[in-house]
Amino acid sequence: MSIFVSEPGRPIGTRLPEAFRSRRVGDVTELSESAPISPGHSEATDAEFQQAAHSGSFRALQEYGAAAAGERREERVYLPVADISSPAQFSVPASATLAEALDTMEQNRVHHLVVFAENNVAGLIDLRWLLSWVHQYGSDTLNHNLAHIELPAFLTASPETDAHQLARLMLAHRLNAALVIDASGEPEGIVTSTDYLKLYANAGRQEGAV
Repeated sequence: MSIFVSEPGRPIGTRLPEAFRSRRVGDVTELSESAPISPGHSEATDAEFQQAAHSGSFRALQEYGAAAAGERREERVYLPVADISSPAQFSVPASATLAEALDTMEQNRVHHLVVFAENNVAGLIDLRWLLSWVHQYGSDTLNHNLAHIELPAFLTASPETDAHQLARLMLAHRLNAALVIDASGEPEGIVTSTDYLKLYANAGRQEGAV
């Protein structure tokens, strides 16, 4: 149930971790921020799981999830991220300007966009980061291309990643979203702090009804 972190960087090529693109990334610990990541070398967390993704280990996780289906999701010991993530439906190319990215968010009523560079995942941006950038550097930067800007760090997880562990890492790295990547290296979904709020808010309503 691997979780990876990619450090800030320009959207050139792909910024996906080694498990998805044969490049090593920085080690992520559960309760503290990882050490500064070297663009040329770093370590991946739980790489063994990726190697077993299509083996008996993966099937065992699926069976475990089926066995836990009778439990409330927020109380399950293992809760796959895929169960609470939202589809990663909206994206922009690295050639898009900040203004175009803001327009895409507004038109589709979303707060997160996947950034692609030559059909490769190159980053994940959110509305808060975009507005902070414009506030810091002025409205003139609205015409700047994303390709010329250092995009923020972002977390990457597998659909089978434990949602509870991912939540702890999002808190540790002060990130409010993570990108879910499928076995083929394509974005499958986005998990945000709002998804967690919805999960536990629904649990509160159920308890109140009881």
